[in-house]
Amino acid sequence: MKKLFALLLSLMSVCAFAQVSFGNAVKFNEDWRFVLADDGMAQRIDYDDSRWRPLMLPHDWSIEEAPSQALASCTGYLPGGIGWYRKHFTVADESARHYIYFEGIYNRSDVYINGHHLGHRPNGYVSFMYDLTPYLNGGDNVIAVRVDHSRYADSRWYTGSGIYRDVYLVSAPEMHLSQWGVAYRATKLTDRSATIEVDVAVDNHTTEAKKVQTRVTMLDAEGKQVASASRNAVVGALANENKLSVVNFQLRNPHRWTLENPYLYTLRVELLADGKVIDKTDVCAGLRTLEFDADTGFVLNGVNMKVKGVCLHHDAGVLGAAVPPEVWRRRIESLKAMGANAIRMSHNPQAPIVYDLCDELGMLVMDEGSDEWEFPKRKWLQGWNKGEPGYEGTADFFEEWIERDITDIVRRDRNHPSVFLWSVGNEVDYPNDPYSHPVLDGSSISQPMFGGYDPKRPHAERIGKIAKRLAACIRAIDASRPVTGALAGVVMSNETEYPEAVDVVGYNYTEDRYDTDHAKYPNRIIYGSETRSDFSAWKDVRDKQHVFGQFIWTGTDYLGESGAWPSRGLHTGLLNFANYAKPRGKFREAHWSSEPMIYIGTYRRGRGRWGDHLSIDAFDLWNYREGERIRVVCYTNTAKAQLKLNGEVVGDMKPYDDEHGMIYWDIPYASGTLTAEGYNAEGNLQTTYTIKTSGRPYALRASLIETATQPHESIEHPTYQILVEVLDEEGTLVKLADNMITCHVEGPARLLGLENSDNSDMSHPKARQRRVYQGTLVGYVQRMGDGLVTVTFSTPLLGDATIEL
Repeated sequence: MKKLFALLLSLMSVCAFAQVSFGNAVKFNEDWRFVLADDGMAQRIDYDDSRWRPLMLPHDWSIEEAPSQALASCTGYLPGGIGWYRKHFTVADESARHYIYFEGIYNRSDVYINGHHLGHRPNGYVSFMYDLTPYLNGGDNVIAVRVDHSRYADSRWYTGSGIYRDVYLVSAPEMHLSQWGVAYRATKLTDRSATIEVDVAVDNHTTEAKKVQTRVTMLDAEGKQVASASRNAVVGALANENKLSVVNFQLRNPHRWTLENPYLYTLRVELLADGKVIDKTDVCAGLRTLEFDADTGFVLNGVNMKVKGVCLHHDAGVLGAAVPPEVWRRRIESLKAMGANAIRMSHNPQAPIVYDLCDELGMLVMDEGSDEWEFPKRKWLQGWNKGEPGYEGTADFFEEWIERDITDIVRRDRNHPSVFLWSVGNEVDYPNDPYSHPVLDGSSISQPMFGGYDPKRPHAERIGKIAKRLAACIRAIDASRPVTGALAGVVMSNETEYPEAVDVVGYNYTEDRYDTDHAKYPNRIIYGSETRSDFSAWKDVRDKQHVFGQFIWTGTDYLGESGAWPSRGLHTGLLNFANYAKPRGKFREAHWSSEPMIYIGTYRRGRGRWGDHLSIDAFDLWNYREGERIRVVCYTNTAKAQLKLNGEVVGDMKPYDDEHGMIYWDIPYASGTLTAEGYNAEGNLQTTYTIKTSGRPYALRASLIETATQPHESIEHPTYQILVEVLDEEGTLVKLADNMITCHVEGPARLLGLENSDNSDMSHPKARQRRVYQGTLVGYVQRMGDGLVTVTFSTPLLGDATIEL
């Protein structure tokens, strides 16, 4: 019998309150002090921190340092270290209990309140909370946080260092809803009705059992009440997480959460005692169904579809790991615009805002736990796959923390309609890094193996046992979604329990196993958990019904995993560091988008990087020597296309070529305007794309980058994204320009960075000066208060470009 994994879900995304799901949570980001040094006395309440640097969170100190060729390439040549944060505060409200909630600290953090050690959390990606109540004073209180990233080359990519996500102070009564204690599911979902079960956990810090009532109210997208239910229960004395249930909660004519229309209800959960509301939380609710089948693939809301996914790390170029929500919004919008419908969180949980945006914008999410388990992987210190590797990592705290980390990830993120897969890990089965197996001798594996079977390395059978443990942790919290893993050494893992420990099996760069393993393991549900961005990798998904999708490496360029200096990171992204589509992003759009599109890129025929090959990385440049032979490649989803130069046809009408995924012409260069025209099968013009010959740099232009959608609520310190362009005298973008731009900000704002998307630019990430790359750069300016903000960009001989915010 074929394997079928069917799910009926009512999944929620927390609208506010930092996903803690209880109390009154307010951001706690202001008025911190920081020092990049270690001091064993810094946790004391009477410690003198007056000379420390004042700052506002989120904060990543690694991106504030200069890259150095002497540092590890895996980190993008940026450092780590040990840093301390301190914040003085008073408790103004009269609530009985107070907590501090951290969305993420990288890494190995220790948190103190008034000199008392609250706890240690080594994982740099998980969110966690501490109870401050027993240790608070009536007057001045001091939070102190020690962050130990001295083992800075502990990851294969850039992680950042410090308190790089939001922090919240939470006030609540003695009895309140538990942290991440609200969970929702639909046991039945049709177009006519939905039956929803609601689980609620309550913390009672009093010494008496209490009678309580839980009341849930469903509001539609306009705020109108459409359903409600309640239940009475007794919460035991000093009880933690007494689960209460509200069953058979009926909703008529429900709207479904879809990728095209991600409809979100609001579910209000209230906790009442003696008839009064003592705690509540509002949750954005999305209803949808999932099905996974070994033969027919993936079905969302009854519709069979291909997952068109990308892998994403958590940095954003010069911003490092402290990425503002506006930048995340634009990134996700840009990916969705090119036809992507899914994101793989590589290889760790991301900031809560990312999941909120995926819920709102309609993107599926594969949530992933970690990149390594009980043994560390190679980290390249001198260049990608070069020199002697390092072996720092998370292995030293794996056994103590992994089950709690995985559980917390699922508890935090289970209420998002966007999340459709839980991943126990990435490439933990990479052959001989660290596990080995006799099957490696003489087997065909499409990735490097660091040699054949090595009996000195840990045996691969351990992988399956750990996978079973972690999958059990996930299913104990949420059995409504399948568990998966991203397998790098499928041939080796097939000899273990790993593939059977998960529900859905991800294949990293092993497309050659899709058909072989489908025949050998007919009940196995298969997809490409990490793939190349070339056309053949997509055709292996498009043309095979049993392969339900792919996640391309990567959605954006990212820091770390760098090549030899100079190299900021790995630039395989569909988007560049500034979140603009690269040529390969346009190539992907041609195969993923349902809207007619066309793009042309150019390069010298028979010379340079690509020669006679057909490239997916051809930039839309039209500046060459007169008469030079130029290859023009066309990425399009139209049935056919032709090429015009200055209004005259220079490239005959050609049909779409499904062998290469593109159309091309070789023509002699002549200056002017080059236009590609895309037509449907009936010969009707559907879309065009034009590039022009540019002259010399003449002027700068600065313009505010708008996002397609706006946040539901105002952001206290919004970040503006400003596009700066070098233009010629006719207003054409000069893509060959490399002018040095200086940015000056006046008014209540600060410059977060200038991003030119040049991977080889190793200048200081936070410098006020940076060269444009291909004629552009993006400036990030964050508002710090009320009033007019004036941002001026200047370069010698071209004058200034000024924008007022």
